Order: sequence, then structure tokens, then C-alpha cells
Amino acid sequence: MLHFKPLTIEDKKIFDKYLEPYIYETCEYSFTNLFIWRKACDIQYAIHKDVLIIKKTDFNGSYHFMQPIGYKKENLKDIIDFLIENKSKFELEYLFKDAEECFINDLKDIYGENTFTILEDRDNFDYIYESSKLISLSGKKLHKKKNNYNHFIKNYSYETSPITAELIQPCIKAAREWCHKHICKGYLLYELRAIEELLKNNSILNFEGMVVFIDNKVSAFTIGEKVDKDMAIIHIEKADSDIRGLYNFINKAFVDAYFSDVPFINREQDLGIEGLRSAKESYIPIKLAKKFIVQ
Repeated sequence: MLHFKPLTIEDKKIFDKYLEPYIYETCEYSFTNLFIWRKACDIQYAIHKDVLIIKKTDFNGSYHFMQPIGYKKENLKDIIDFLIENKSKFELEYLFKDAEECFINDLKDIYGENTFTILEDRDNFDYIYESSKLISLSGKKLHKKKNNYNHFIKNYSYETSPITAELIQPCIKAAREWCHKHICKGYLLYELRAIEELLKNNSILNFEGMVVFIDNKVSAFTIGEKVDKDMAIIHIEKADSDIRGLYNFINKAFVDAYFSDVPFINREQDLGIEGLRSAKESYIPIKLAKKFIVQ
């Protein structure tokens, strides 16, 4: 039987060993993402036959395995059969969730099309954008975004700064204020805890951050990481929604300053939240990175 261990910051080297060779398409397999959501999602791991096995829960309390990391196709059937045996022992609702398309294709090649029930998890698809478009805001479909951006830079006196050690606490304070302004419970409370974890471990986690000051106040900040030569992930983006164009400004300015050399930007999922989906769709993603549920 698998013996799972809760994920800690000390496990980064272990995870890097398995995750760094893996070219992932979604945000789920970033160590940063796994670490900052480890408490909200009760993320635990085990090593079986030199393969990384991760167990977690979603926000509905349904436990599942993530796809195994570090497998070879020739040993995948043994790994999956072993996990099937352990599914009932751990009382998992799903065999896999957060599974990427390449893993699903390997699963079908080995077991055929009808062995498992495989569902697209639309609420958790990641939004992928061209960094050049986020920087230029060119074209008719992004015209309103550019207008809002221009309104901000013309009407506000602002400064930007990298997130340095001295700005950790001011950013945490701002995050707490924004959370409480929007009734800090459920997902928003989980997100606040994730922001705190991310900022407090800034010396260990590999991320870039930017703050926007208006009248010497932290009015926006954002955090992202370059995961490979082709993609960066934006983990956090917070701004005062009462300031027209501030979200548009920090979105554009951050990618321009830190990730202009990366062709694609992953801005994560919308979780089925209508307003969030509308906002992410309005930036015209080049594609949606699919995630799957396997039962």
C-alpha cells in the first residue's frame, strides 16, 4: 500500500527531480502551485517504483490521484493497476483528476477507449495566451483593454517595483484587505492563504513579482513564474477594481517586463466562476489547455 507524506517546502528537490524533465501544459504540475495550495487541497505524495504519485482533494472535498509523474510508457500499466487497487483503500471518488491530454492518450493506447470513463473538466481548463498579444493589446477584440490601459497611464501617477523582501508584508496586508472587502471565505480564503504561503517563501520558490503603487499605496501586485522556455504561469493577480485600467495595466506591464521572451502565458483556470470566465475569455486565449477526470 502507498504511504503518503504531506507536501512541505523541504520536498522541493524531490519534486524538481520528477517535474523538471516533464514538459507540462497546465498549471497543476508546477511545484509552486502544488505547494501554495497544499493545505487547501490536502496535497500528499508517495514514490512508487521511482514514479511520483500525488493525492489531493478538490474544492468539493473529492479525493483523487493526479497523473503519475516520471512513468515510462512500458511500465504505465503496472502503475495504473496498482493505483486502481489503492483507489478504494483511500476512498477516492475519482481515479485521476487534473490529468493532461498526453497522459490520457497514453492511457487509451494501453487500455483502449472504453476501459475508463474519461470526462473533460471544463471548469479547470487553463487559458493560454500569446505573450506578444498581452503586451501589445493590438486588434479590434482587445481595443477596449487598450483603452482602459491608456486611461490608467494618462490619469494616474503610479510607480512599479519588483516584489522585494521589504514588500512581502505590504503585499500580504493588501491581499488581506482585498479578501475581507469581498467576504473572505470559501475559495477567496483559500486563495489568501496561498498568497501568504507564496510570499513568505519567496527566497525558495522560483517566481517573479511586481507591485503597482498609487499614492504610495500597494494598489496592485502580481506573481508568476517561467516554467520552461515556452511558457510562464501567472499564479496571482490582484488589483483595486475601483481604479479603471489597473488590471489591464498590471497584466500588460508584468508580461512585458518579465516574460516577453516566453511565447505563451498560462493564466490558469476559471473554476466555473462566470465573471472570471468572462474576464479570461475577453483576453482572447490562443487555446484552452484541457484537463480530464478519469473514473
